[in-house]
Amino acid sequence: MKKALITGLTGQDGSYLAELLIAKGYQVFGLVRRSSGGNLDRIGHLSDRIQILSGDLLDQTSLMDVITIAQPDEIYNLASQSYIPTSWTQPALTAEYTALGVSRLLEAIRRCQPDARFYQASSSEVFGAPDSAPQDERTAFRPRNPYGVAKAYAHWMTANYRTQYNLYACCGITYTHESPRRSAEFVFRKITRTAAQIKLGLATELKLGNLDARRDWCYAKDAVAAMWLMLQQDEPDDYIIASGETHSVRELVECAFNYVGLDWQQYVKVDSAFYRADEPVQLIGNIDKIQTKLHWQPEYSFRQLVELMLESDLQQLGQESIDPKIRLVSQLN
Repeated sequence: MKKALITGLTGQDGSYLAELLIAKGYQVFGLVRRSSGGNLDRIGHLSDRIQILSGDLLDQTSLMDVITIAQPDEIYNLASQSYIPTSWTQPALTAEYTALGVSRLLEAIRRCQPDARFYQASSSEVFGAPDSAPQDERTAFRPRNPYGVAKAYAHWMTANYRTQYNLYACCGITYTHESPRRSAEFVFRKITRTAAQIKLGLATELKLGNLDARRDWCYAKDAVAAMWLMLQQDEPDDYIIASGETHSVRELVECAFNYVGLDWQQYVKVDSAFYRADEPVQLIGNIDKIQTKLHWQPEYSFRQLVELMLESDLQQLGQESIDPKIRLVSQLN
């Protein structure tokens, strides 16, 4: 039985990855900060099949202790401070977790489990304002926010540990990926959830920023499948994980409201307060490498993802309006 350690277990990606690994017969360990130990909603249905270990990316000793206890074959680092607006208000904290935390984890692996295979969750935010589109694995990094800067540091530290210490270490440069487990502050989930609320008579309007902003969106389940595939290869390498296409926020709004039978223009209000100062410039991933080498491609289309999330939001909100005690049901979908 293979053993895997996941940091960021309680997040969207961590919960889907845990499900995938358990289905493949892994023994799964999750690194969870003691301060967030109660926030286990997304993995509640897996609690009897995951061993939770207390540790923190800010604490080198705790990372070494966890790795020594788990003795994992594979380590997936999905933990970070990942909300971009927060990275501007708390840049030092973002750097500690998202950048320096990876240095601590890599050093713990080197000292305690150098044969383990390591996956680092990189991000399309490392490209910032790219000079070309689509971006591939050779595109220059030009991050434009503290989160992107921290992710760039983590990416290059992973690559350097791979070269310097011969670690099996990979970076997956993931573009925006969504699911019913996505937090509501992110625009995709904000749109599907509010459309469902309006349909059920629980809201009357949706405030958004730039409707022409474009994103490369894919399904989180597809993304974690790519992460696992990366660690099953003979040699470590870095890959773009994306859908390979972009859609505007306007397209997303139209698709979501059409699905619930509403005219979006009657409910959507553009508010300059929601504009991003560092709006990405045509971030779209070139997935030729991962398609060719790993034979991976997204299984869910943009429209299928919108519909999946709306169905989940409609179900959850419908149940909450009847009985607020069952608010966690959607986490099991």
